[in-house]
Amino acid sequence: MKVRVVEKEAFKITGMKKSYLFREDENLREIPKLWDEVNKNGTVNELLSITVGEVSGILGVCVDKSEEADKNMDYWIAVASEEESAKYEKLEIPASKWAVFEVHGPMPYSMQNVWQQIYSEWMPTSTYQQAGYISFERYTEDDPSSEDCYSEIWIPVK
Repeated sequence: MKVRVVEKEAFKITGMKKSYLFREDENLREIPKLWDEVNKNGTVNELLSITVGEVSGILGVCVDKSEEADKNMDYWIAVASEEESAKYEKLEIPASKWAVFEVHGPMPYSMQNVWQQIYSEWMPTSTYQQAGYISFERYTEDDPSSEDCYSEIWIPVK
């Protein structure tokens, strides 16, 4: 597993969000369906047209809300952007030190496998600890069904 650690200033994202439960792996089943929907209905292309900043591509942003009784996470499909939009919501991603993990292979399985490796292998043996409740996936313009697809997982660490 390839990982690098980077410092990043705060930045804003613009996009749409849905809430999911971790219970019974609802998030693992339902988030790929959301991606299918936004890829088919043009939302991804619309968001890409307003992206600005160092963090390029489409972002899948996980906001852990597990301390709340009614939901466990918000999942955003968004882009880095300062642009105001009546159609989309905004969220600020705080400045942080980030562990950036490379993901290679077709979606969603490659992404889900790397998430599992991070928490079962890397976190228990690393000198870093997770430092925040927002993490994100960065998707490039590669074909998501390709064995050569490249994407990343960004986790705040201390």
